[in-house]
Amino acid sequence: MKNVTSYIKTHKNRFINELIELLKIPSVSADSAHNQDVLNTADFVKRSLEKAGCDKVELCETPGYPIIYAEKIIDKNLPTVLVYGHYDVQPADPINLWDSPPFEPVIKKTDTHPEGAIFARGACDDKGQMYMHVKAIEFMISSGELPCNVKFMIEGEEEVGSESLSWFVPRNKEKLANDIILISDTGMIANDIPSITTGLRGLSYVEVEVTGPNRDLHSGLYGGAVANPINILTKMIASLHDENNHITIPGFYDNVEELSSDERAEMAKAPFSIENYKKALQIEELYGEKGYSTNERNSIRPTLDVNGIWGGYMGEGAKTVIASKASAKISMRLVPNQEWREITQLFKNHFENIAPKSVSVKVTPHHGGQGYVTPIDNIGYKAASKAYETTFGKIPIPQRSGGSIPIVALFEKELNSKTILMGFGLDSDAIHSPNEHFGIWNYLKGIETIPHFYKNYTELFK
Repeated sequence: MKNVTSYIKTHKNRFINELIELLKIPSVSADSAHNQDVLNTADFVKRSLEKAGCDKVELCETPGYPIIYAEKIIDKNLPTVLVYGHYDVQPADPINLWDSPPFEPVIKKTDTHPEGAIFARGACDDKGQMYMHVKAIEFMISSGELPCNVKFMIEGEEEVGSESLSWFVPRNKEKLANDIILISDTGMIANDIPSITTGLRGLSYVEVEVTGPNRDLHSGLYGGAVANPINILTKMIASLHDENNHITIPGFYDNVEELSSDERAEMAKAPFSIENYKKALQIEELYGEKGYSTNERNSIRPTLDVNGIWGGYMGEGAKTVIASKASAKISMRLVPNQEWREITQLFKNHFENIAPKSVSVKVTPHHGGQGYVTPIDNIGYKAASKAYETTFGKIPIPQRSGGSIPIVALFEKELNSKTILMGFGLDSDAIHSPNEHFGIWNYLKGIETIPHFYKNYTELFK
């Protein structure tokens, strides 16, 4: 793979411009107003894989958004790598907190990214990281250095639960057959401290609705006489944590994996500055479950968070009203051994039980998925570790992530394949937040590193 650096240098501007064009398309899968934009993005990815040199590229229809499948089979006796990514993005709201329009990409230099970063929704999650693989394959095919077979499966519903992928995978096991799955939808500790994600949390996402009177009421005439759904909802939500920030749902922790003191000590070796962490978030004090460090709270411990809450009058000025309804969206990040459907049911039972009789409660499950841990003693991890060491000059640190990619557990169940998570983003890249960005250095470093994984994996496979 000696030619990869010169290839990147020659095509650097084109690689950046192509990603910028991809980022301009607002492929927000959660918003039906962007249906055509999501479809347009699927077409863009399909054309990109064709131009990269894949022999077979298909736009596979599903009950929802299409899945792009592509392959380059050079020898059936060689191993096959399946690359997964997604082309949909999170909503950009709140728009007013962006320094530049979320779908008008701009390149700006920052302290973390002195060579510049592309600011746009989806820059890091996951268009930029997914597109690294397209460009890496382009290099290997054009230079004749592709050492094994490759398949791509790029979906458009990751940000809304991957429902169509769950439908697609079991129906296409033969098409998707592989020896290892490669994903770049995670991050690393720092640009000078490479790391490989070895664990992901699961997810249960629900919406709750509390209803009181049959209509909005005048707060002067009815205040104090009838239940206020907003007041009650906030009390119910507050009761979901105790004074130690421990989740109070009965049975919630029954199957939680408890790491040994030795494992926790190994985790603690990862470089981390609490002061820098607080400074980056502009907060004075950290918060979380008692008895655990910050890095443990956001990776190996389950959580419950309100993602949105609304009810009553939210327009300009004042309106004295007791709302008929109040609602909230709640996500629970889960750890290995917590079954997300079981947790969803535990939440539903508990939330309905703690509601006073003065209101009625409706709990609507949205989506979820299992947590995942990948062993570091398999050849896939070893191939990735050696690839990072080659391009970064350092052995990467194995690290568990607090994020969720629910379909990883599905892949292992249906395809019997391990997944390697080679992320090149940083925690500071603001994924899911205003001003999301992805460093140009990181983007190009990913393109440089990925071909080494293929080379290493093929050699170790033999």
